[in-house]
Amino acid sequence: MLSPYPLSLLALALLQGSPLPPPSASAGCQEVQRIELSRERGASREICVSPGLLTGFVFDSMTVVDLQDELRFAEVTRGRTAISFMPPGDMEPGERLRLTARFTEGVPDSITFVLVAHVGQATRQVEVYRDNRTRESFQHEVTQERAKNQRLQEQLEQLQHELALLRTECDDPEGLRRLIISESVVGMGVEARRFTARKANPQDLLAANEGTSYRSSKRVAVAVLLVNNSSAPWTAHEALLMDAKGKEWKAVRLWQAAAIAPNGGEGLVVVEVNAQPEELRGEVTVIVREAGSRGISIPNVTFP
Repeated sequence: MLSPYPLSLLALALLQGSPLPPPSASAGCQEVQRIELSRERGASREICVSPGLLTGFVFDSMTVVDLQDELRFAEVTRGRTAISFMPPGDMEPGERLRLTARFTEGVPDSITFVLVAHVGQATRQVEVYRDNRTRESFQHEVTQERAKNQRLQEQLEQLQHELALLRTECDDPEGLRRLIISESVVGMGVEARRFTARKANPQDLLAANEGTSYRSSKRVAVAVLLVNNSSAPWTAHEALLMDAKGKEWKAVRLWQAAAIAPNGGEGLVVVEVNAQPEELRGEVTVIVREAGSRGISIPNVTFP
């Protein structure tokens, strides 16, 4: 006999966690890039740019700047020792454009940079020094690095706090906090109802004898014990519910601990769909299929 499906496992199925945050900008795309020409002769001078993001160059002496395909650029603003621009909106990732700075006096008389397009990643400011940097420049950099480290430290502390909360949840699988906080349980909580499917026939490749249906304030779920009478293991791949009018409700979660062994093996499968309290009333058909052609339809299932 199939025992009522544990609420703790339903809680994990209902709330499996948040999506991971998007990756941060690559190490090669610095927010502020400082270039000392006297120290970095022959060094690669590629600068990250991105359509929609502003990049500025600041030089330590008067400069005339030429941009390759400048007419394509969305915005260009020039000063005597600086230039800022927004790259072309149609600049493809990996595309390269040249920026050539011509100094009005001194050596070297010009320097060329390569603007490399990235997606959502750009160097905000490029500082170019022909001579050795001043003490004030280094002090300014130290101040910026300290502020950056402070922000990173705060982000690290926040991540550590969130990790501690996640560990607490994993260490307490019986906890109901997440269901309560998400308002998935109200009033009497999660309701359950046992049901009996048709008696399994040994000639059926896949059969179901009985199961349990569940309803929370936002979802319904069916836990059914399947019997695999075929000669190959069986793994659920997709599932849906169909009401009496033929409307289909695709599963938002489909859970199975492991493939069901062949030749009479049994395994629990849980199908879960979004449904408001007034929906999926009356008899429902549960349909579960593997990646191939094998599947099962379980009619006359009702929810609390």
